[in-house]
Amino acid sequence: ISDSWTGYNLDVFSLPHHYCEDLECVFIPHGVIVDRIERLANDIMKDIGDNRITVLCVLKGGYKFCADLVEQIKSLSRNSERFISMRVDFIRLRSYCNDKSTADLQIIGGEDLSKLTGKNVLIVEDVIGTGRTMEALLSHLEKYNPKMVKVASLLVKRSADNKYRPDYIGFEIPNIFVVGYALDYNEHFRDLHHLCIISEKGKEKYKV
Repeated sequence: ISDSWTGYNLDVFSLPHHYCEDLECVFIPHGVIVDRIERLANDIMKDIGDNRITVLCVLKGGYKFCADLVEQIKSLSRNSERFISMRVDFIRLRSYCNDKSTADLQIIGGEDLSKLTGKNVLIVEDVIGTGRTMEALLSHLEKYNPKMVKVASLLVKRSADNKYRPDYIGFEIPNIFVVGYALDYNEHFRDLHHLCIISEKGKEKYKV
């Protein structure tokens, strides 16, 4: 998605009334997200089909993307000669304060990662901003000697700071802060159906 893309007018979509003044635009509609996830599922099937994998969902922002991606992979498996056997585990990370990524990675919950030893792992993340969080997580996972690790991220931000490229990318976007589809701003906006750009008023209203 180009830097010049300004999104869709809010009036075109059905949105919770209490959020309307807190958003600038709908950046990526839900239907476009669903179509893109279907393509990602196809790519994953081609690459690692016929394997048993552990899907490691990064909470909280990644849960919606993960659920939809897993369902698409299951659907493809039912209608294909190839099959991916999946189990889903969860990990919770924290690296944002307001709309800024911090240098500190906090692992504040999740499964016993020793279960990943010798396993094929697919990490499912919502957004990669600077790449530091994912690089820190991958470094941490190396201690448990997984057999293979792939990363799927719904969003990757274009910025001079971001040198990391995941294996599967939903959308490459400008270096902006988006909310919705389980992505939050201080725990608000997760319930939005679409990916939206938060307004300055919204940032001020919900900052901590």
